[in-house]
Amino acid sequence: MLRQYKAIKEQYSDAILFFRLGDFYEMFYEDAELASRELEITLTSREAGKGQRMPMCGVPYHAAEMYIGKLVKNGHKVAICEQVEDPRLAKGIVRREVIRVVTPGTVTDFSMLEEKVNNYIAAIALDRGKAGLAACDVLTGEFIVTEITGEDVERRLVNEIARIEPSECLVGPGVRENERLHEFLSGLRGLSCTYYGAEHFSPGTARRVLLEHFQVASLEAFGIHDPDSSRDSRDTSGLAVSVAGALMAYLRETQKSSLAHIVELKVYSTANYMTMNASTRRSLELTENARDGSRKGSLLSVLDLTVTPMGGRLLRRWIEQPSLDLDEINRRLSAVEEFVGNLMLRDDLRRLLKDIRDIERLIGRISCGLGSARDLVALSTSLGALPGIKMALQGCDSPALEGIASRFDDLKDIHDLLDKSLVSDPPATVREGGMIRDGYDAELDRLRRVKNEGKTWIADLEARERERTGIKSLKVGYNQVFGYYIEVTRPNLHLVPEDYIRKQTMANAERFITPELKEFESQVLGAEERIIEIEYNLFVDIRDKVSAQAERILKVATLIAELDVFASLAEVAERRGYVRPEVNAGDSIIIKDGRHPVVEAMLDGVFVPNDTVLIPQENQVMLITGPNMAGKSTYIRQVALIVIMAQMGSFVPAREARIGIVDQVLTRIGAGDDVSAGYSTFMMEMIEAREHLVAAARRRPRPGAGQHADRLPKHSLVLVDELGRGTSTYDGIAIAQAYVEAMARAGGCKVLFSTHFHELTRLEGEVEGVRNYHMETVVEEGKPVFLYKIAPGPVARSFGINVARMAGFDAAFCRRAEQILKDLERRNPERLQLSFFDMAAPFDMAVPAERVELAEQLKSAQQEGECDQRGIGGGDAAAAGEAGDGGIMGDCAGQEVLDCIRDLDLDNMTPIQALQRLHELRQKLLR
Repeated sequence: MLRQYKAIKEQYSDAILFFRLGDFYEMFYEDAELASRELEITLTSREAGKGQRMPMCGVPYHAAEMYIGKLVKNGHKVAICEQVEDPRLAKGIVRREVIRVVTPGTVTDFSMLEEKVNNYIAAIALDRGKAGLAACDVLTGEFIVTEITGEDVERRLVNEIARIEPSECLVGPGVRENERLHEFLSGLRGLSCTYYGAEHFSPGTARRVLLEHFQVASLEAFGIHDPDSSRDSRDTSGLAVSVAGALMAYLRETQKSSLAHIVELKVYSTANYMTMNASTRRSLELTENARDGSRKGSLLSVLDLTVTPMGGRLLRRWIEQPSLDLDEINRRLSAVEEFVGNLMLRDDLRRLLKDIRDIERLIGRISCGLGSARDLVALSTSLGALPGIKMALQGCDSPALEGIASRFDDLKDIHDLLDKSLVSDPPATVREGGMIRDGYDAELDRLRRVKNEGKTWIADLEARERERTGIKSLKVGYNQVFGYYIEVTRPNLHLVPEDYIRKQTMANAERFITPELKEFESQVLGAEERIIEIEYNLFVDIRDKVSAQAERILKVATLIAELDVFASLAEVAERRGYVRPEVNAGDSIIIKDGRHPVVEAMLDGVFVPNDTVLIPQENQVMLITGPNMAGKSTYIRQVALIVIMAQMGSFVPAREARIGIVDQVLTRIGAGDDVSAGYSTFMMEMIEAREHLVAAARRRPRPGAGQHADRLPKHSLVLVDELGRGTSTYDGIAIAQAYVEAMARAGGCKVLFSTHFHELTRLEGEVEGVRNYHMETVVEEGKPVFLYKIAPGPVARSFGINVARMAGFDAAFCRRAEQILKDLERRNPERLQLSFFDMAAPFDMAVPAERVELAEQLKSAQQEGECDQRGIGGGDAAAAGEAGDGGIMGDCAGQEVLDCIRDLDLDNMTPIQALQRLHELRQKLLR
């Protein structure tokens, strides 16, 4: 047995081997030490020959799933080794084989999975500036693949991996050598990386695996160009084939089953969906909140009123992947609109859908050979609701619902098979009988009669023997060790007939058998064994018949998921007063009385609505000022969420909304460090801001380009909250202004830019498309009252100290802050800077006193007309020398500065260059 264990363990050296011994799964050596530690079970030992002992631990087979789940959750693989022959019939050591390898990406136990979240396993590879990504949800059968080409391949691959959130990733050629990608994968929460052999990613090998699994002659049917085998397939969809084939090979290797429910390979392009990186998804809290990662407080939590697991998973995908296809968007919106307008239809459908279990995952378990009788009964219950759903859809008008009704298969034949073959409440295991209904199989019915009639026969035998022997206490019993017996107490042994054969002696009684009882035992026990054997074989046959219909069942599951999402979005729209948006191919966003869907839901409907107008070149950059707590961040987020909702096919929280297709949403919201990467808050700001500029520049049409020029859409929505706060004030202002100018020049980009840098408000009128807005605030009894209403123009003043007072700072602290503020304002008069650079207050508030004195003298000199064209300080060199410390500077220094100013090419200087030059000139003046 030990040799058998070692041989199998050698084949699965990277997994913990669960080795079946009787009613336990045993682990040995290093596996036992690791498992006992992580599962907190007792570590023992057993004889290993030559006087040595080996570490050992075990878990009961009926509770194995729980222990396997814990190990897999901690990132381990578990190889399950079963006895594959009857120990009673085995000649020598019982034959054992690994029947399945459980990994983080191939979990099939429902209790280990979130009901409304897909569990993906992915495979990735890089080659010649291209990337391939395949992903599969083993239980639902979803199998997708994409190939990423063009610019920023690595960044786009990272974004897609972050969206899919696989629990396991097969790392293929080109990735292991890529330090940036390797670091990204290592830093992903809950991701287990598996370095799969490069040979599995070979285009030829991968292609053969796919053709064999899908039983097709070519991959063209899946939208993959399938070149002649003599050509290098890497030139045409090669990476898509490589990663998909490698992933399928891994699944077949670990699952040891046909995977018959994986019936389609869906090829998709990231260009068909809105682009959002991980930072954007996190900032907007699309599917989980930023505080604890739960779904509470996310957009998903507001929109998810789905009643089926399939619908919940589809809704999540729609939120994470808003469409760029106008026809598809309007198809969804029309379906939602029909449900909104037909309460009776919506209620009937949602009532019927509540009876639907997780059909996708049930058929996945069944097709993998893991489905129990209870799984089949759950499927049967679900199928029982289909005729009612099909009938409810008759007469629907919207194209989407009409299409679903025309393709809806009620699967009556499968339901009838399950209904007539399985009992309504079968046992948890499939090896103890009690699963098959009476009347389904004639031989099974006969054996059951033999078994049931045996109970009557036993009672009759007991009565007859009591009468024949005169022993009133005689009884007929049964146990698993000795079988059937006649028990006689010791005081009555002298009455025992001669045909009784002693079988067991006990303290107070003797047990006997008779030839008649022995023959009966043979019949009854044989019947019980045959019943269990026949039931199991019948069950497997039923399961196989259902598995053969996996494609039909999954198509219906897909339709049910869509119906559930449409009805859920309609229910939300009706409850919360959402409207149908007009989504068009234009480049403007116009929203009347828009509301933040999540904040509104948390406030139970008490929310101040706001308008939004974003029109390129006209009102392209909304520069929003206002105090903290006034609602700036909520406002900019609500615009993005309304756009995302519209393009996923949902009604939106507004009185009216006209949305020009947005191809990507970019954000810089929140002040967070990336400690793992060694980045400060400011560095993170700069990295993300640079990504915005790169993306905006890439989406500008190439000057003078012809018909085949860069055709990428140029309709990006950018949200920026307080860019530049992570550095000094004037560095921050310079960077923020440069950013606003660059984004305004980027054509189709629409920008919502909230800031505390009031100096930026002068950009309206200077930079085309920039418009000032502010969050309205009024003062009542010395306290600010936030109206949460956006209005044109810059904010008049800030209310920082008032907010501090509201936050609980004591009166003495706030009075001191007000004194400091007044002192700073007194020492920093308006327009201290030289007239050539029209920006307020260039000097740092916390500078030495002589600089403040210099500024005051400059202002005084300008007012009294003391400055002339010869020098900023006025007077000649001699006068300046006589003035001694009372003069500001010498005439030569002033003339040199003026000459420098005259020579500046301001039209071709960036703000940062201008500030740098100003700093140099100031140093000259202070010498």
